[in-house]
Amino acid sequence: MRKLQFACLASALSLAATSAYAQDASEAPTDGDIVVTANRTSSLLSKTPIAMTAVGGDDLIASGITNPTQLEESVPNLSIVRGNGLQITIRGVTSTDGTEKGDPSAAFMVNGVYLARPQAQEVSFFDIERVEVLRGPQGTLYGRNSTAGVVNILTVQPKFEFGARADVSYGNFNALNGTAVINVPAGETIAFRVAANIDQRDSYLIDGAPNDGVTLNKFKDNKSVRLSALFKPTPDLSLLLVGDYSKVKGNPTNGVPTTQFYSNITSGGRQNFSAPTYLGADPDVARTLSRTQAQQAFRNNEEKGVMGELNYTLGNVTLTYLGSYRESERKEFSNAANGAFSADFAGKYWQTSQEVRLAYGGDGPLQAQIGGYYFKEKSGIAFFLNNLLGANTRFGFPQDPTIAENKSVFGQATYEIVPDLKITGGVRYSHDLKSRVGNTVVDYYDSIGTSYSIGNFIRRQINQNNDAKRTFSRVTWRAGVDYDTSLGLIFASVSTGYKAGGFNDGCEIGKGANCALPAEALYYDPETLTAYEAGFKFRFSPAFRLNGTIFHYDYAGLQLSQLSDICGGPCQVTTNAAKAKVDGVELDAQIQPSDRLTVRLALNWLDARYDEYAPAYNDTSVTPNVRRSVNFAGRALNRSPKWSWVAGANYVLPVGEGRIVFDAQTAARSRYEVTDLANFAYFYQPAATKTDVSVTYRAPEDRFYFAAFAENLENNLVVTGASTGLFGAVTFADPRTYGVRAGVKF
Repeated sequence: MRKLQFACLASALSLAATSAYAQDASEAPTDGDIVVTANRTSSLLSKTPIAMTAVGGDDLIASGITNPTQLEESVPNLSIVRGNGLQITIRGVTSTDGTEKGDPSAAFMVNGVYLARPQAQEVSFFDIERVEVLRGPQGTLYGRNSTAGVVNILTVQPKFEFGARADVSYGNFNALNGTAVINVPAGETIAFRVAANIDQRDSYLIDGAPNDGVTLNKFKDNKSVRLSALFKPTPDLSLLLVGDYSKVKGNPTNGVPTTQFYSNITSGGRQNFSAPTYLGADPDVARTLSRTQAQQAFRNNEEKGVMGELNYTLGNVTLTYLGSYRESERKEFSNAANGAFSADFAGKYWQTSQEVRLAYGGDGPLQAQIGGYYFKEKSGIAFFLNNLLGANTRFGFPQDPTIAENKSVFGQATYEIVPDLKITGGVRYSHDLKSRVGNTVVDYYDSIGTSYSIGNFIRRQINQNNDAKRTFSRVTWRAGVDYDTSLGLIFASVSTGYKAGGFNDGCEIGKGANCALPAEALYYDPETLTAYEAGFKFRFSPAFRLNGTIFHYDYAGLQLSQLSDICGGPCQVTTNAAKAKVDGVELDAQIQPSDRLTVRLALNWLDARYDEYAPAYNDTSVTPNVRRSVNFAGRALNRSPKWSWVAGANYVLPVGEGRIVFDAQTAARSRYEVTDLANFAYFYQPAATKTDVSVTYRAPEDRFYFAAFAENLENNLVVTGASTGLFGAVTFADPRTYGVRAGVKF
C-alpha cells in the first residue's frame, strides 16, 4: 500500500551468499521486512548487506506501478526512460546503444533470467511477487552487463491452494490495465497458475496535424499471458516451469521537435558549454506534434519464452539449475526526423541461458556457493529509411547474424568470524564473444512512397560491410564485511563490474571489400567500474527506521553512443570515454508515530561527472580544417541530478471492519543534463517535482478494494531525451494522469 518500501532502501555491499536454508532466511518477515533473493538465495532484506530496494507486488498495485518506467520514485538514483527500448540509469551509469549489437549497463531480469534486448524489457507488471533493484556493480553473482546494477522482476509462483484475483484500472488517455489470475492445485505435489493482462493507452502526444490521415493512437496495445507450474514432490525437491507470451502492439511515435522545449540551441564543437534556453511552454503546447507524418506508424511485436528452475537440497547443500529460451519478433513502421521520412524495421531474435549453482548453508559460520553460466543470443534485423538519400532510395542496415555469447564461472563465500561479524569474498571469470555480419546499403527502386508502397527493386549499393568479431575476458570480484548490531546492520564493500566491448558499423581495413576503418575506429573496449560502498540499516524502534549508504565509483572506459553520419547516413557510433567519478549519499527513513500514520522520507546526493574525456571534432570554421577537442572534465553525466528527495505519508482511517487509506507523495529532482554528444549540444532538465495522491477503500481481509488516483499533479513534462539536427527530438516522461482502479480476490 505504501508508495515506497523504505524499509527496503538501504545500501552497501557484501557478496553474502546467505543460503535459502540459513537461519536468517528461515525467519518470518516482520514489521514491513521482506524476503529477497539479491544474493541468488533467500535472505531477509534487513539482513542483506547490499544497496537495494524491493517493492512487493501488492505495493505495485496500490501505487499504480504497471511498468518499469514508473519505478523512479521508489528507487534512489534510478532513471528508466523509453528510447530504443528501455534505457536504465543507476547512479549515473547507463548505456544508450539500443541496437542489436549494443548492451545495457544494467542487467534486466525476469525470475533471474537475463533479457538482453532493451525492446523486450518494457514488460507489464502483472501478477508480480516483487521487484528487486540492486544498485552498484553486481559483476560477481550476476555477471555480464551489470555495471550499473540489476533490475529483477519476480513473478508469483503457483501455490497449493485454490485462489483467484482480478485487478483493473482506467484513466485519462484511455489508459486501461487489467489482470486476471487463477491458481489451481492439482493434488498435493503440483499446482498451476495462469495470469493474463491487457495494457492499453493512447499517446501522450497531441495530434497537431489531424488532416494528414495519420493517427498517433494507440501508443500501447499489449496483451500477455503467463502459465506457471510448480512440482514439489518432497520438501527438498522443486521444479518451477514458466511459459509466457506477449503481443506488443501500438504506435511507437513518442517525440516532438526540440524547438518546442528549447530555443537558442547551440551545437557543434566549441570550448564553452553554453546551454539553450528552456522554454517552459504550456504542457499542451509542448506535447503537440504538428509536423505532418510521412506514414502511419505501428508496432507489431511478439515476445515468448520458457524457463525452468530446479532446486534440490541434500542436507546443507542445495543444487539449483536455471535454464531458459526466448524468442522475439519485431515489426515496426515508424517516422524519422519528426515525421519527415518513413522507416521500417524487421527483426528476429532468440536467446538461451543456462546456469547451475551449488550453495552450501546451514547453522554453521560458513555460507558459500559456486556456479557456472552460459548465455547466447542471435539476431537478424533489417532497418531502412525511405527517401533519405534521394528519391526512391532506401538507406538501411541489413544485419544477419549478430551473435553474443558469454561463458562464466563464479564463486563466493561468507564466513562469520565472530558472532554477528561476517566477511565475504567472491570472484567471477567471464569470457564474451561478439560478432556480426551485415552491410550498410542504399537500395534503389523505381518508386517509393512509404514503407507501405515500395515499387520494383533496381539495384543495391553497398556503402560498407559491417563485419566484425571480437572476444573479451575479465575477472570481477567483490569483498565485504558486515556487522549485525543491536540497532541493525552495518556493512562495507569493494566490488567491481565489467561490460564487454564491441564494434561499430564497418569493417577493418584489409579484411575485405568495402572495409575502410582502422581498428581503433571500428572497435571499442570494455567498460569497468570499481565501487567502494558503506552503509547501515538501523531500526531504532518499531516506529523509526533509518537507512543510509555512502559510495564512490572509479569508472573507466565509459561506452558512449550517439548518432553519426560516417556511414553515409545516420548510424550509431560507440566510443570509450576515458574516466568518470561518481560519489553519492543515500538516506531514507520511515517514521510511524501511530498505527494509522506512516511518514516516508528520503534524501539523495549524487556527484556523477566526467574525470577525463576530450572528444575530438573537425573545426570547419578555419581553412584547412583543424582537428580540435572538447574537454568534458568536471561535466555531469547524463540523467544524474545532484539532489533528489521524496516525502510521503500514508494514513489509514478505519470504516467499519474495512478501512480507507489516504496516500500522498512528492518526489523532486534538481537540474540534470541531457547532452547530445553527437552534436555537442548541452540540453538540460530544470529542477522539477512530481506529486501523486490516492484514496483507497479496502474491504475486510482485503477481499476487494477500489481507489481513485492522480499522478504528476504539477503536470510537469520532464525531459528524458533531447537532441538536435535533422533527427533531433525531445522525449518526456508521463504528464498528469488520473483515474480509478479496483480489484477483488478470493
